[in-house]
This record gives sequence, C-alpha cells and structure tokens, in this order.
Amino acid sequence: MYGLMMDYPLTLAQILEHAYRIHADKQVTTLLPNGTLHRYDYATLYGRVKRLANALTELGIQRGDRIATYAANTYQHLELYYAIPCLGAVLHPLNVRLSPTQLAQIVHEAEDKLVFVDSAYIAQFQALRDQIDSISTVYFGLKSEDTDICYEQLLSDAKPTYTWDIRDENSALGLCYTSGTDGEPRGVLYTHRSMFLHTLAANQADVFGLTEADVVLPMVPMFHAMAWGLPYVSMFAGADIVLPGAKPTSIADLIADTGVTVAAGVPTVWAAVYPELRKRKADISKLRRVIVGGEAMPRSLIEAYEKELGVEICHAWGMTEMSPTGTLSKLRAGHQNLSDTEKWRIKAKQGRPIPGVELRLVTETADDFKVLPWDGETIGELQVRSPWTANRYYKIEPTPEHFTTDGWLRTGDIATIDREGYVQIVDRAKSLIRSGGESISSIALETALLKHPYVQEAAVVGVPNEQWGERPVAVVALTPVGAVSNRTDADISDPLKQYLALEFPKFWIPDRFVFVDKIPKTGVGKSDKQTLRKRLLSAETKEKLP
Repeated sequence: MYGLMMDYPLTLAQILEHAYRIHADKQVTTLLPNGTLHRYDYATLYGRVKRLANALTELGIQRGDRIATYAANTYQHLELYYAIPCLGAVLHPLNVRLSPTQLAQIVHEAEDKLVFVDSAYIAQFQALRDQIDSISTVYFGLKSEDTDICYEQLLSDAKPTYTWDIRDENSALGLCYTSGTDGEPRGVLYTHRSMFLHTLAANQADVFGLTEADVVLPMVPMFHAMAWGLPYVSMFAGADIVLPGAKPTSIADLIADTGVTVAAGVPTVWAAVYPELRKRKADISKLRRVIVGGEAMPRSLIEAYEKELGVEICHAWGMTEMSPTGTLSKLRAGHQNLSDTEKWRIKAKQGRPIPGVELRLVTETADDFKVLPWDGETIGELQVRSPWTANRYYKIEPTPEHFTTDGWLRTGDIATIDREGYVQIVDRAKSLIRSGGESISSIALETALLKHPYVQEAAVVGVPNEQWGERPVAVVALTPVGAVSNRTDADISDPLKQYLALEFPKFWIPDRFVFVDKIPKTGVGKSDKQTLRKRLLSAETKEKLP
C-alpha cells in the first residue's frame, strides 16, 4: 500500500528558490585578489544565476553535459554551483592542485564541454590548456585570446528569466574526483536527491547546525567534495557566506572584518593561522565554531582553540564518495561533567555518524566477513552506506575492492567505534606498516609526534626492508628555533625516539627521522605519503629528502 503524499522531486532548484524567497537580503562576500571585498545579496546572486543558465543554454549546453570549473572560492564560482545543475547539466570542479597531466586525463574522461577559469589561475591554467585545447574556455576576468569568452560579458548579454525544469531527482548534479591519495583519482557522480538529503542531514543541530544568524567561511576549497556541501547548506539555512578567494593574505583579518561565526577547513589551515588568531582574539570574538576535516587535528591544537580562543572545534570525517560528511564529533549531554582532558580526548575522535549514515566495522575471513563489535577496542575496516553515498565510480564497474556485495562502501579506513558510536580512525588500510608480520599504525605515531613541542608537522611512511618487510620512517618539520623554549638546531632524532618509546613498543619506533622544512601535501591538504615514499626510496635520501 502506498501513501498519499506529493511526489515532489528533491532538487537543487528548491534550495536556490528557498534562499531567494526567504533570505533574499543575506550577503555573499568575496575577498578579491586586490584585497578588497566584493559584496552582494542572495537576490542579486539569484538573478545572475538565471542569466547564467540562459547563457549556458545559448552556448549549446544540454542536459547531462559536464562543465568544468578551474576556480577558487568566489561568488562567480558559487553562481556556477547553482546555474549548472539547475539547468540539468553536471558541475565538474577541477582540483587546481593536481598536475596538468592528471587534470587532462580527468577532463577527457568526464568529456567536459566547457571550462570556466578563475582570473587568479590564468597563468597556472595554461599548462592544462595546451592538453585540452579543443574545449571552449570562459574566463572570469579578461579574455586570453579572441576565441575565449568573458564571463561577465556572457551574463550581461543573457536573458534575465529562466524556468527550472529538473523533474527527476536522480539526475546527475555534480562530478567530483577523489584526491587520488591511494592511487589514480576516481569520479563520484552526485545526484540532486543525494545532495538535497546531504544538505538536510549536514545541517542538523548536532552536525553543522547553521542558522540564519551565522556568517560562514568555507576555507575548504570548492573543488574538494563540493566544499563539504557548505554552499548548499549555508544558503538553505540563510546564512551569510564569506568566500576567501584564491590566496587570502590574512584569514584572521577576513574573519574579523566580516564577523565570521562558523569556519571550515583542514587542520593545516587552522594550525598555521592560530598564532594570528590568538593575537587578534578580541577582533574575532564572533567566531564560535570551526569544522575540521581531511585528516586528524592534533588534540593539543583542539585544546588551544577551545581553551585560549573560546572556539568550539568540531572534528568531522567523510569522503568524496559520501558527499562528503559521514561523522562529526560533538560532546553529548552526559559528557558535560567530564574533565577538560577527557572532553578533548573525545573531541579528538572523528565523531558519531550523522543522521542517515550507517557504519560498521568488518574483518575478512578466508571466504566471508565478520561484523565487529562497537567496544572502542576492536579494530576493523570501516564500511558505510547512506542515501548520499556512491554505489560505484564514474565509468568504472564496481569491484570488491571498493564495494561489498551487500551494498556497503569500503572506506579503506581502519578504525574502532566505541559504545557511544564515536569513531576513531586508526589508519588507512594502505598506510598500515607491516613489519615482521605485525601492524604499525602510522597515524598513531604521527599523533604522538605532534604532541611534542618541537614538532610542527609529521608523517610516517613504510619503506621496504629485507629483514622485516617494511619499516617506519618519520618525516618531520620542526618548529622554528626560538619559537619554543629550549629549542635549538641540534639533531633531535634520538630524543624523539626516546619520546615515542614511552608510548609504543620498540618495533614501532621509526628507524630513521628525516627533517624537512615542510611536508608535501595532496590537493586536499593531506600529507602526500605517495610523494614522500617515492622520495625516501630515491638514492639521495640518506641524509634528507630531495
């Protein structure tokens, strides 16, 4: 027996229309390359999105066509986030941090019809353009050649009215590629339905919890898993949006000048900006919450933000395949009487599944698998399913490596889940170091190293060893001399080994410490362990990385 309810498709157009009709006066602010702030309201954005939809139609864009963006977090990119899907095409944000060769492969696989290029990236884009010269280009700024199209001219020439007509909520909305941390990037094709449901779930009170009174700063790039869904979550809630552009000179200034209340980004961003925020504590008093994801945030940094700045840290975990939000770490009511130390221990975990997300821990046997208990100790592979999780990759047949026969995504993360549902990522399955038949967690070693006052960044990778199979090597970026009391430029390899020996068995201790100025990052801000491993295996790594 079926219910008697309207069969109303869940589409992005509903989010845009609601934002316009209910929150038309709310602001979108963008930091421009010249340091000035560009401001307009939702009503202006709405009108420009309609013009853009008409312009794209005039250019011959049809339903299902993929349109790439090579852009920073700006108001023009935000317009594309709505116009492309709402006319029935597919938004394809390109990760500007990937190599031109990788991007060319992605663009050709996606069969993009058009690419929009941010004026801040014109010089950088040229290396890619040479490999995709058959695809038309629209520039946010001035045209590069006579064959190019100017974005603003495109809008000014377009008709101002457009009627949205997405009737099937399962139509594709966006195409995002994974960062390729464990291999070549793979495409994830979102639908209107999946993003609409992700938007509702992500903005539950115990998740992002945005309101009309908030001012939201997505420091996470818009090419990274649709900026964690924040362009849609923020506008559905009616929050003001602050977009930092390509290279903000001072995040602290931006937060202070625009009254940001909620910000989101990877831990490396918040580690770098913390000293400046601390100096301007009084000026950033409206900042109440920072959402952190991408990789684990050190507990010491969580403590610093909450204790020194009074800013709540919400640790999140997810994947491009999950749209991307899967879990978020907030304290429960029963935790309020715990000590601060115990609270920060809980907040350093990746958190509990958000509404709509199902998790399980699994270990494989010879011919089957076993679901493991949530006891906070048992370690297994984390698997997930939800209405906004992919069930296959773009143009790739599902394989047992990525998806189970009973419909779960294999995340590749090794984790524990405690009785309250808090997830603790132990390691990536492909990052576990197997030494003499035993497993060594690179994440556990990195977390411990980051607690040392002399360590600013740390990455632990496994390198081949004839006797043991693999052995850990720690790559460390130290705090500057003088920044911490008693810090000198003397070699501290032995002291770091002794420090780790207080917590880990002898066979876990890295055989070697390699000191660098900065650890290389992937396109989404994670430690690039593939690059580190390649460099460590090269002939020049006996003393330092090349």
